[in-house]
Amino acid sequence: MPQIRVFLLDDHEVVRQGLLRLLESTADITVVGEAATAQEALVRIPRSEADVALLDVRLPDGSGIEVCRELASLAPSVRCLMLTSYEDDEALLAAITAGAAGYVLKEIRGSQLLDSIRLVASGKSLLDAATTQRVLARVRETQQRDPRLDLLTTQESAVLDLIGEGLSNREIAERMFLAEKTVKNYISSLLAKIEVRGRTQAALFITEQNRLHPE
Repeated sequence: MPQIRVFLLDDHEVVRQGLLRLLESTADITVVGEAATAQEALVRIPRSEADVALLDVRLPDGSGIEVCRELASLAPSVRCLMLTSYEDDEALLAAITAGAAGYVLKEIRGSQLLDSIRLVASGKSLLDAATTQRVLARVRETQQRDPRLDLLTTQESAVLDLIGEGLSNREIAERMFLAEKTVKNYISSLLAKIEVRGRTQAALFITEQNRLHPE
């Protein structure tokens, strides 16, 4: 039977030993290493040839999420499964952006954890689309619209949106039935108000605002 090679990262020895006993009790999973700190994990995991790294989110010298992010370059074949005592949308969002393949609570039943490891090892994800969208929506609600946008006139706002769409000054002038010189004046004014340099930064600025606040 093919073995799933797992690395354990948790700063509590009792927890690690409990996980070790659970994983070693199965025929298809073997533990190839363990660590108590992020620093130890970043040294040992790439050498372990692990398939799955079971990472505690909160560590004395950092977090399992940071370890997961670093492993993307140090050991890209390792699938990261985050393990935490708390249900935390911000931590879940951070895990998603770090490239984690899954996120489970420590209160999970042993059989469910084993199934989760097998699922992640097979290349699948425990971060289902519905959960991801829920977290992203909640985070967006807490992010305020940039107040600099309120400094813009209606025409400047329209010009900024068209810059974000990639239109040139001439195209903006044609779209808004304005002289090209007038468009240039609007752009100079709005760049100063949103405190960015040039069209590229302006386009990035409004694209990010529209992503965070699609309304």
